Amino acid sequence: MTFITVEGIEGCGKSTLIAGLKERLRARPVETIVTREPGGTPVGDAMREIFLKPGLEIAPLTEALLINAARAQHVVDLIDPALARGALVLCDRFVDSTLAYQGYGRGIDLAFLQEICDTATGGLVPDLTFVLDLPVPISRERIASRDGGARDRMEREDPGFYERVRRGFLDLAERSPIYHVLDATKPPEELIAQAYRLLTGVLV
Repeated sequence: MTFITVEGIEGCGKSTLIAGLKERLRARPVETIVTREPGGTPVGDAMREIFLKPGLEIAPLTEALLINAARAQHVVDLIDPALARGALVLCDRFVDSTLAYQGYGRGIDLAFLQEICDTATGGLVPDLTFVLDLPVPISRERIASRDGGARDRMEREDPGFYERVRRGFLDLAERSPIYHVLDATKPPEELIAQAYRLLTGVLV
């Protein structure tokens, strides 16, 4: 079993990286599950809609509790069963996003947040985490250029918030060798190739 998470601020290319990795993994005899947070289950998807709804005022602690309620369901219903049957799980965001966004970004105590996350996940830790690092001005440009120009609640946050979140991801990545920081300004194919090389090193 292998649990891989992909982290980073908005517009960093998480979805593109995950899609590329999934495509490359087709050649391997392993079931690959792609999922995301918040989401991954009917309960999680309903909470995601609330969490990202533009114009909705949500207190920082409420954000953290909402995300972890969705996460608890996600782990029980999807992630744990997939890992138990030997699947590889690629997850778009996990605990590090809560620590970066609600901790570094919103100012909630990190130790307190970690306790909440540990309770929600049952102590589940990824085997490998990719942090796609992107300068905030480029993140803002990418979001503005998206089709339709519509932005969700989190995408409407100010640049200062995202500078704190970006710094949070980089600080978290210094904790353990399971983290690999990738330069998200590089071409997608180059990033996918780099991440795939690192991923194959932890496949079991």
